Amino acid sequence: MKVARWTVGVVGDVLVTAGLLLLLFVGWQLWWTDVTANRAQEATVTRLTRDFAAAPTPGEQPRAVPFGTAFAIVRIPRFGAQYARPLLEGTTRDVLQNGIGHYVGTAGPGAVGNFAIAGHRTTYGRPFHDIDTLRPGDLVVIETRTAYSVYAVKRHEIVAPTDVKVIDPVPDQPGVTPTERWLTMTACHPKYSAAQRYVVFAQLVKTYPHAAGLPAGTLAAPKGA
Repeated sequence: MKVARWTVGVVGDVLVTAGLLLLLFVGWQLWWTDVTANRAQEATVTRLTRDFAAAPTPGEQPRAVPFGTAFAIVRIPRFGAQYARPLLEGTTRDVLQNGIGHYVGTAGPGAVGNFAIAGHRTTYGRPFHDIDTLRPGDLVVIETRTAYSVYAVKRHEIVAPTDVKVIDPVPDQPGVTPTERWLTMTACHPKYSAAQRYVVFAQLVKTYPHAAGLPAGTLAAPKGA
């Protein structure tokens, strides 16, 4: 009996310890990765802002972006006046730890076709944590060295992770030749799960030369925010 009680006690201690370690790991995932990622992403935005301030060469054309490189800043007024996240080429796990990712092979900012991007809803700065709060008419601004591309949200849908037709050149219409300029934003759904994808579609409203800046009020919080 003494041996049995001792065994049960040891097993209980091990389970309690394992539970505490699991809680610590979850806390690290949900809190500490946000802290470190936010600092790193803020630094990237600061660097990009400084780089973009240099006047581009007249007639300069966008160049191919190396995989994993930050090349734009995403601003979403619905998420707050200070919201600014770096956009990097690629959507692998490593890339998405550093900001929002651009699906390789989809259109570039402001171009004809589907400019598709992805971001975390939890952990690593969770740039798309509130993607489900976006409403038709809300603006999404993509800032690059040469231009500001301003999109207006049109609709959203929830799909399976395997439903890749949402990032086709014409969203949800495989094989159709694009004539319009779309932005597609994807994130895991629901929060704290990867069972589905929350997808927001927006359409280009206007492109402004970077040197000209944005019209006053473009980044103001939308009504009802």
